[in-house]
Amino acid sequence: MRPLARLLLATTLLVTACKGQPLPADKLEYAGHWRGGGIQLVITPDGGCSYNKVSGASHVEINGPIKGFDGDDFVVGVMVVKTTFDVTVPPHDENGTWKMTVDGVELTRVSD
Repeated sequence: MRPLARLLLATTLLVTACKGQPLPADKLEYAGHWRGGGIQLVITPDGGCSYNKVSGASHVEINGPIKGFDGDDFVVGVMVVKTTFDVTVPPHDENGTWKMTVDGVELTRVSD
């Protein structure tokens, strides 16, 4: 195989591995901009995820595609680097306000 063909094949495989899947119909409630307890979480309908957590002097940032769901939990990652978010309370409407609990923190959906 020629070097250019190898490069194109490797690039195609990498892009395919990094791409997320659109959220399943039964998980569309997860989409939105969520905040609470120093966390900002953005989940897009096309399966993208951006997570930022600030706690004192520490800062955690995770960006990547949602690779799938395990019950209410969701997995974000690229190739072998993955993070599972523990959703103990899935998205739900509480008196007109959407909430969910992720990694023990209650988040509220906000307008962008």
